[in-house]
Amino acid sequence: MVKKKETKKQKKTTSHSSSQKHKPVRKKKTLFKPSLQKDISQHDLTSIEQITNMIFGRDSRIARSLRIFWETRRGFLFLRQYRKSATFFGSARDHLPPRMYTEATQLARMLADDNYAIITGGGGGIMEAANKGAFESGGRSVGLNIELKNGQRQNVYINEGMPFHYFFIRKLMLAFSSKIYIFFPGGFGTMDEFFEIVTLIQTEKIEDPIPVVVVGKEFWSPLLEWVDNHLYERFGTISRDDQKIYTLVDSAEEAYKVLLQKKKSKKK
Repeated sequence: MVKKKETKKQKKTTSHSSSQKHKPVRKKKTLFKPSLQKDISQHDLTSIEQITNMIFGRDSRIARSLRIFWETRRGFLFLRQYRKSATFFGSARDHLPPRMYTEATQLARMLADDNYAIITGGGGGIMEAANKGAFESGGRSVGLNIELKNGQRQNVYINEGMPFHYFFIRKLMLAFSSKIYIFFPGGFGTMDEFFEIVTLIQTEKIEDPIPVVVVGKEFWSPLLEWVDNHLYERFGTISRDDQKIYTLVDSAEEAYKVLLQKKKSKKK
């Protein structure tokens, strides 16, 4: 039999597939050796920081950038285990009325009973109260502590936690995985966290609106009235819809009812 002559198109296809078949596969380049990559996946930030400091010098911009990167990565890896969580914000100091401590403990216990992991900044005061509620309920009690110059006391009710060196990374992690934000009375840190969360929801950087519940009318009313009277009515720097982002309540029971209502309305 006479073989048919291959067309130019067939020759080109054959040649192309042949070259692809025998083309050497390049190994994927990695920044670190496999042994070090294994350490990184196990969140061994200490060894990475030591290596970074040794190579670049602790005060170099490169070393600082890498420390920020690894701490952020480690935070995300830690938090991805919590599919359903509620973050409590509030003062670390013990000067608040005892009722606030009791209300925070009660609300955290109620949410922990609904299988929410309770996340706090890991310190005393309101943070301790929330962790206590989760701990006593047998739930997951999480503390994201911050390393301070004079040290920050970690409360005894945390059963899972992670320390942070950078405030801004810790603040990101406190907001990252939560389905609920609870704000109790606090100082500058709590105010910073409150207005940032509200801004992220206002600007739809948090796309799925998350309930923001503010507990303690005696403490919060003067501030929120100022927001209503000055920002909205007098200067028009926010809209009426912006004021619906948060809900002011005065007790754990009231807060829990608000959260249930928001959950039901979200399902509709």
